Amino acid sequence: MASFGVDTRPAAAASGGGGGGVGTTGEGALSFLSRGLREDLRLIRARAGELETFLSAPVPEPELFARLRRAYSSSASSARTQLDLSAFGKAFEADAWRGAKAARWRWETEEAEEWEPVRMVKARLRELERRRQAQSPSDMLHKLKLSLKSVTFVPEASEDVPPLDLGELLAYFVKQSVPLFDQLGIKRDVCDKLVESLCSKRKDHPAYRFLSASEPSSLRNDNVGDELDLRIASVLQSTGHHYEGGFWSDGPKSDLSSKRHVAIVTTASLPWMTGTAVNPLFRAAYLAKSSKQDVTLVVPWLCKSDQELVYPNSMTFNSPQEQETYMRNWLEERVGFKTDFKISFYPGKFQKERRSIIPAGDTSQFIPSKEADIAILEEPEHLNWYHHGKRWTDKFNHVVGVVHTNYLEYIKREKNGAIQAFFVKHINNLVARAYCHKILRLSGATQDLPKSMICNVHGVNPKFLEVGERIAAERESGQQSFSKGAYFLGKMVWAKGYRELIDLFAKHKSDLEGFKLDIYGNGEDSHEVQSAARKLNLNLNFHKGRDHADDSLHGYKVFINPSISDVLCTATAEALAMGKFVVCADHPSNDFFRSFPNCLTYKTSEDFVARVKEAMTRDPQPLTPEQRYNLSWEAATQRFMEHSELDKVLNCDSSECASESSKSANTRMRRSASAPNMSDVVDGGLAFVHYCFTGSELLRLSTGAVPGTRNYDKQHSLDLHLPPPQVQNPVYGW
Repeated sequence: MASFGVDTRPAAAASGGGGGGVGTTGEGALSFLSRGLREDLRLIRARAGELETFLSAPVPEPELFARLRRAYSSSASSARTQLDLSAFGKAFEADAWRGAKAARWRWETEEAEEWEPVRMVKARLRELERRRQAQSPSDMLHKLKLSLKSVTFVPEASEDVPPLDLGELLAYFVKQSVPLFDQLGIKRDVCDKLVESLCSKRKDHPAYRFLSASEPSSLRNDNVGDELDLRIASVLQSTGHHYEGGFWSDGPKSDLSSKRHVAIVTTASLPWMTGTAVNPLFRAAYLAKSSKQDVTLVVPWLCKSDQELVYPNSMTFNSPQEQETYMRNWLEERVGFKTDFKISFYPGKFQKERRSIIPAGDTSQFIPSKEADIAILEEPEHLNWYHHGKRWTDKFNHVVGVVHTNYLEYIKREKNGAIQAFFVKHINNLVARAYCHKILRLSGATQDLPKSMICNVHGVNPKFLEVGERIAAERESGQQSFSKGAYFLGKMVWAKGYRELIDLFAKHKSDLEGFKLDIYGNGEDSHEVQSAARKLNLNLNFHKGRDHADDSLHGYKVFINPSISDVLCTATAEALAMGKFVVCADHPSNDFFRSFPNCLTYKTSEDFVARVKEAMTRDPQPLTPEQRYNLSWEAATQRFMEHSELDKVLNCDSSECASESSKSANTRMRRSASAPNMSDVVDGGLAFVHYCFTGSELLRLSTGAVPGTRNYDKQHSLDLHLPPPQVQNPVYGW
């Protein structure tokens, strides 16, 4: 190796062989100065880019040392107590700067290739590796090699990743196109089998064995789709490709604030006693009990002409504030605590044919942007059938949909129901995929929507649990708790189980002789239902509808509900909470109730008769504390927080979420950074198509929309103090 001018003589020799104190000191200082001088020269040459000169640098010129000695002798001969370095500087200045200038001139004029110094360093590294055959390279050497790789722009491990073949490309295309195929009616199982078939020939390929070996054991599985994703990601990373974002995405959302906000948007409000009016009200109350987040319940506001058609007993409200007062009083009377959440209103119009409220205008605009954090869409398909506005998942950080209604079951009962159900099924798929991050289905009776799972997230009014506890206490004291027989309560429309009820009683009229059933309900089909029962001479007694918590209903022992159109019947849960028997169909909508001993299910009409007689001849069992808790809103809220992943979202601040996201990305080889997600592209494309479709008034009317619901009308602007309808992008609160 080249000598860098380091003095290797022993200390005695280096001292000059006993030249006295001054001589020894002079030689030591000279050694110190020479080392400093060499370091200065190295820095100068490095800054000038003279790596080649540095690697083969000779010992400094002897004339320079002679001048330094003379300078030191003149300095030492003086009477100063401190060393004067000015002479050294003058002595060094001429040669040093002339050398640097010459080096710079050589660099500018030398006709050498640009990467010659790098090649020389790599050659020296190879020589060092040969000398250290049995030793592993040091950390510094390893880092230097990696840096040289980055300098030469060689992709890491590019030689270890074979390119994709045609089968893998086709499999990846099919896998990423599943959302589109789902919209076309092609089952997901068919796509999975096709992907597996295309990848089966590659299972023994070294690329897959390499992925299986490198994948952590906790993530290793037999899922062909996951292995294909990792394979695609590894190939893309080997080429240096990095995916920066999707065409449809708006970029990262705003930073999460310390105080989170939850907006619950629903399709109905009190005093209309329907599930989407009552259950979201309770959900808002129990979510607001936690101090971690603020809660806003967003409900539709109907003009007086529509209020008269919807609300019972011709009840109307002159202002949103008046209706809000009614809702709070009703709620607080039942939950027993002061509610702490905000109630806001959006314009809505009542559709007589479907007996439902359709939003007018862009509902998302009635939630301020500063509060647009978490959205809970009660009946997301209903809210978004004709939604013409900003995409929910673009405005909110987390969007959860809760499916209440089995729309397909209702539509199939109408004229041309099969054709209508076909289109509604695909529209529901579209809006669920395009506007929600997560969907919760109350039972398996609902349509199987994308991004969905089954979980009962509804509870029971605490008043019913109190009734059940009181009845259990009376039975323990020996009192007679149930003085009446069986009853049924529900809105009097054929789809609510009245058709099934009349058919069962007509078929087994002789078997149920002497058995009377009281029916409570109001509805559009009241006259037809009662006429059919009288014509068949059935032992059914009809009464006006009333609140299930009414004292007159507490004495009944058996609640009969033959409905198979419900998703999760609230009246069934309330009857169980009051300690009654429930006789219901063996149907997915009743799966949650099977664990309760007082729930008696039937599969055939003969089973129905047997269950009714069984319930009438014995007493129901008292509820255990665990069973009462499972029916409560506290348990329902806990289930909702867990299955909607809301607990993770609320308990995760910006830094934690970013850290977790980064960790997940590193574990999965940064798939999202390596390749675009076709699901996101399809979701964005579907949202865009839906936006264009709902922007046409002709298309809206042809699919059954209420005329004029693309924007709110003048009466809504007066009632809600909104800008005139012609003003674009209204903001709530003007």
